[in-house]
Amino acid sequence: MHTLDALRAGELIGIKRLDLAADLTEFPAEIFDLADTLEVLNLSSNQLSDLPKDLTRLYKLRIIFCSDNRFTHVPEVLGQCANLEMVGFKANQIAHLSAKALPPKLRWLILTDNHLQQLPAEIGACGNLQKLMLSGNQLQELPIEMAACTRLELLRIAANRFEHLPEWLLGMPRLAWLAYAGNPFSDAIEKEVMAGLSVDSIDWNSLDVQHALGEGASGIIYRAHRTSEFGAHPVAVKVFKGAVTSDGLPRSEKSACLVAGEHPNLIPVHGRLHGHPADAIGMVMPLIDPSFINLAGPPSLESCTRDVYVPTARFSFTQLLGIAQGIASAAAQLHAKGVMHGDLYAHNILWNAKGECLLGDFGAASFLPTHDEKFRQGLQRIEVRAFGCLLEELLARCDVHPNTQSIADVLSSLQQRCLHSHSQARPMFKEIVEELGVMVA
Repeated sequence: MHTLDALRAGELIGIKRLDLAADLTEFPAEIFDLADTLEVLNLSSNQLSDLPKDLTRLYKLRIIFCSDNRFTHVPEVLGQCANLEMVGFKANQIAHLSAKALPPKLRWLILTDNHLQQLPAEIGACGNLQKLMLSGNQLQELPIEMAACTRLELLRIAANRFEHLPEWLLGMPRLAWLAYAGNPFSDAIEKEVMAGLSVDSIDWNSLDVQHALGEGASGIIYRAHRTSEFGAHPVAVKVFKGAVTSDGLPRSEKSACLVAGEHPNLIPVHGRLHGHPADAIGMVMPLIDPSFINLAGPPSLESCTRDVYVPTARFSFTQLLGIAQGIASAAAQLHAKGVMHGDLYAHNILWNAKGECLLGDFGAASFLPTHDEKFRQGLQRIEVRAFGCLLEELLARCDVHPNTQSIADVLSSLQQRCLHSHSQARPMFKEIVEELGVMVA
């Protein structure tokens, strides 16, 4: 994090990224001194409500973050920034998005946790748009013009006011990651599903909570010992924060985890937590063997929608098949149970050297329509495209030997079908599991 003193003293001349949180109420004019190099401007966690009309002087600016400020609108000057690709205004009080505020090269727009009631129809002209994050607003619909955003791959519209999903979403050629839980139509489905579910309830007082193992957008995971009639044994306890995340609501994440059921490639759940001293919701899960590690890291500012692997990441063909078969089988069960994962990514997969894998993180999970088979199949084919992206990434890092080349060619063909631009041409997960089973055999 940079300081205002360093900026004013001219010590930051030549930097490409500025991170400045100094309780600002006005845009520091000294930022313009960085115009010849500045590409990323992060002014999150200040008290700003507007940006200067001459922001275009930052002619190399590609990315701007103004989250956790006091904006009630997205400044229109952003639409005049010729090289601006990523705009992030999470957790403000934004009620208005003008068409004039949309930059010509916009790829990634984050307006999570605001007060938006509608989007301008002109957003359909954003031909480069890949990632759109709108969870936690007051939207009731998306403009039909958005169907022209054919490069859109990730869409978050959870915790809004939608009474139904737009049917045109099912035909978006590249859409692969969709989250919509926490809307009126989805809440009704979730309530119906949860009403018929029997889940163990685990008392907070039966847990000896020790230290935090990790923290995500929706909650903190702790190591603990659980005391039961069978003795004490180690467990993991996830305590949800309760606030809306970029993906959706912690409540829906918990519900999806409980509905998912047991599967060798899903992280199991012992039960839901009750009796937390702060009335927080949570879940109790088994500890994962430390031999499991994340398959990849989440997307970067540069990669936008695709995961980032360590440069040395390589997989044997046996490992690749094990991961592919396990994740496809887990996804097939989820959809059979009426759940769409919504974030089927390598960074949400744990794996080990044996090719064993576990799909986790249900923060973007949504419930499938109960009585609409067309939508259920259409939504599944969206997630199949996410699986195709995963296969593409693994195949690009796979060591294929001559004796497995023919099977690798078949797998590559399957991967291409999963990515087909016409969603109806993609296979369903049941078919994918069957084809992978033949390859493994």
